[in-house]
Amino acid sequence: MYLRKFTDADSQTVFDHWLSDSRVSDNRVSAPHQSVSETRERVNKIVEGYQKESFCYWAIVLKERNVLIGEIDLYDFDRVTENCSVSYSIGFMWWNQGYGTEALKAIIEFGFQQMDIHKIEAAHNIDNPASGRIMSKVGMKQEGIIKHMIRNSKNQYKDCAVWGLLQDEYVQAQTIKNSSIVHVDD
Repeated sequence: MYLRKFTDADSQTVFDHWLSDSRVSDNRVSAPHQSVSETRERVNKIVEGYQKESFCYWAIVLKERNVLIGEIDLYDFDRVTENCSVSYSIGFMWWNQGYGTEALKAIIEFGFQQMDIHKIEAAHNIDNPASGRIMSKVGMKQEGIIKHMIRNSKNQYKDCAVWGLLQDEYVQAQTIKNSSIVHVDD
């Protein structure tokens, strides 16, 4: 897969692949979109956002077929702490195939190496443990659970697991991963 900016032409695919799907929206704060015009409005706002230098929002695209399958973004940048949050959505057809992990790994690398972010955090409702597995696979650590952190489209409060990764922890993990132990025979 690869990441790219959204275009206005993506609206129908975004609607079809995840924003109109209640299985996906059950794990989001917003309700499923009822019409492509609702999605078009949202995609247009994303495209307009690219005018800001710090706007970090990407389409997740399968390389082999050039199919748009989801979205991922960095947001809530705090200039004092140099922390931010990440969120992502993947269309149901592509769940449990490693695409969320691959996308999150790329964004964490970008955030720490290109933007010099101090900490990246994320949250998922506890009804969605698969999202927690994605976060764990990229090195994030669960920091706790916040009761009634979100209210979903069905007007239900949801407890959320909060995860985080510090830049220092990321760098240390990369150093360990990239180092090799050389054994020299006498």
